Amino acid sequence: MTISDLTATDNFFLLAGPCVIENEDMAMRIAEKVVSITSDRNIPYVFKGSYRKANRSRLDSFTGIGDENALRVLRKVRETFNIPVVTDIHSAEEAEMAAEYVDILQIPAFLCRQTDLLMAAAKTGRVVNIKKGQFLSPGAMKFAAEKVVAEGGEGRVMLTERGTTFGYQDLVVDFRGIPQMKAFGYPVVMDITHSLQQPNQTAGVTGGMPELIETMAKAAIAVGVDGLFIETHEDPSVAKSDGANMLKLDLLEGLLDKMLRIRAAVR
Repeated sequence: MTISDLTATDNFFLLAGPCVIENEDMAMRIAEKVVSITSDRNIPYVFKGSYRKANRSRLDSFTGIGDENALRVLRKVRETFNIPVVTDIHSAEEAEMAAEYVDILQIPAFLCRQTDLLMAAAKTGRVVNIKKGQFLSPGAMKFAAEKVVAEGGEGRVMLTERGTTFGYQDLVVDFRGIPQMKAFGYPVVMDITHSLQQPNQTAGVTGGMPELIETMAKAAIAVGVDGLFIETHEDPSVAKSDGANMLKLDLLEGLLDKMLRIRAAVR
C-alpha cells in the first residue's frame, strides 16, 4: 500500500476501528460495517486496531488479547475485506513483527520523537503514521518525519494531529497546525476521538467528550485535512479502552455524510 492509494480520490480517507482488538468477532463486525459505509461513498478506508495498548493509566486496565492473537485478527480483517490495516508499535523490536501483518505502522504520540522507533518503522517499507505528541508544536513534526525519510521512507509518511496538553486533564486543538504540517508535503490526519480525551482523571480512567466529535470533524474537514481518524465501537459504554471518547458505530454513517458535504463545499 502507498500513500497515493489513500489520496487517489477527492474525498478524505478514513482510519477507523476499535481502540484495541478485544476479540475477532467484534473486529470483523466493525470492519464489515465500515467497509459497507465507505465503499458506497468512495471513501478510502483503513481499519484501525491496536494489538496491544501499552499506555494505560492503571495497572489493572485491559491491554489486549495477546500480541500474536491480535495481529492475526488484523491480518484476517485485511484479507477478508481487502483493505489496509494500521496498528501502533511501541518499540523498535516490534516494528518488523507488526509489519508482517499490517500496511501502516503507527507511532504513538508519546513516542513520536523516538529516533530508533521511527527508523525501525521506516526500514520495514510500510507506511508510517506519526501522531503528533501532545507536548509538541506542529512545526516540530517535520523532524520526526525527516527521520523516517532518512531511512528510506520517502512517500510513506503521514502526520496525525491529536491535540495538545492543556493543563493536567484536558487537550485543545490548534487548527493552525493542520496547514502548517501539510506544508511539509505529507498527508495530515485529524484524530478526532483522541483529541477529545480528558486524561489523568483521578479514577485512573481517561474521560472524554464524544458529544463534540461532529464539531471537531467539521472543523478538521473545513481546514483541509486529508484524513480522519475515528475510534468506533458497537457500544462504547462497554469498550475495554477509550470508550469515553469513542463514536458509537451506528452514528458513523450520518457523520461521514455531513463531512462529505463539507468537503465538497471546501473544494
